[in-house]
Amino acid sequence: MRTPNCGLALILGSLVITPCAGLADNSAAAIPSRADPALVRFVQTVVDMNPRVQAAQSALHVSDSLKNAASRPLYNPLLSLDAENADIDSRSIGISQTLDWTGKRNARTSVAEFERQAAKAEYLSTRWAVTVELLGGLALHQTGIDREALANSRRLLMRDFADLAQRRYTAGDLSEVEVALANLAATQARIEKATAGAKLAEARQTVRNVASRVPVKQWPLLPDDMPDLSLEDFDPQALVLTLPNVAAVRSQAQSANAMVDLRRLERKPDPTISLAGGEADGETLIGINLSIPLFVRNRFDYEVSAAVAQQSQAQQLAHDVTQRAQARLISAGERYELSRGAWEDWKLTGQTSLSQQADQLQRLWEAGELSTTEYLVQLRQTLDVKESALNLRQALWRAWFEWLWASGQMGSWLGEAEIR
Repeated sequence: MRTPNCGLALILGSLVITPCAGLADNSAAAIPSRADPALVRFVQTVVDMNPRVQAAQSALHVSDSLKNAASRPLYNPLLSLDAENADIDSRSIGISQTLDWTGKRNARTSVAEFERQAAKAEYLSTRWAVTVELLGGLALHQTGIDREALANSRRLLMRDFADLAQRRYTAGDLSEVEVALANLAATQARIEKATAGAKLAEARQTVRNVASRVPVKQWPLLPDDMPDLSLEDFDPQALVLTLPNVAAVRSQAQSANAMVDLRRLERKPDPTISLAGGEADGETLIGINLSIPLFVRNRFDYEVSAAVAQQSQAQQLAHDVTQRAQARLISAGERYELSRGAWEDWKLTGQTSLSQQADQLQRLWEAGELSTTEYLVQLRQTLDVKESALNLRQALWRAWFEWLWASGQMGSWLGEAEIR
């Protein structure tokens, strides 16, 4: 992946001078393919029902309410009534209102709006985290199914080989040592079959951690053919800035900036105007009063100092998250290219039928061209290569999911609408 030299500086600089970008803005480029509709429906259904996602959605609703609360007027009017029976009877009614003279309401609204943007980004980040966990679990499960099938094929091959070795030993064609070696290989194959079954059960648990309400038979399959991704078509700067975790820290940095402004405004007093009218000893009275608090004993300087320190902290954290996101994006693209290249090579040269290779090795062994040890070694190598191919396919899936997350393309691949 090519990265412009000035890219990181532009990204870091935009934390201060650029407003928060859309969380699902994929204008930098479009991914070359979409996920299978059955997989999309499964993922969206599971993610929507996930408790972590629902909790993040509740937090988003909280931030909406707090933003609406912050936009309301800061002070309510005060109504007063006064009556006195003495030498001079008097009756009066008054109303007073403290004025938001310095614009604290707008400052509070700005802080709440940036906090809402951060909550929105955290919500989307949680959705993506659950999605990647689910897809990774499906990759483990599907690989586990194929690995168990391969282990079962190994068990059957070694069982038949042990039976044949016993018959040849009875006929005097093999030694007792070779028969014992065949029986050991059959025993090991049974152990490996049991181990593969246990790993498959663990993989199912990984999926059930997220999709406990969906039966196993309804779990979709992942594609064997992954898209050919041209990384040069994507702008790393634009991709990083649309990531939800980057958007969240940027919004938090903007909120810290707005909080500094609010704390400074809170050092300025707001006046209170009162209007009263009444009657005393038969005479009508009207009064106007203006009061201003004096911030003498407490000038609220330390609140401003704390806000400035929090602003610096938020900006440095934003720089760190952005820098790490840039590195993660580059690394994810490189891993995907390497994994896909190796998988394509395997599909071109390595997908020979296991049964054909096993039959050929058995014929050579029966013809005496291979010893029992050589037969077992070569058959194991064949089976190990098949298992390595399964691991490679799983690594390819995980690299693809990692790149989708690191590049901000998860929503595009799954066809999710932008969170507003």
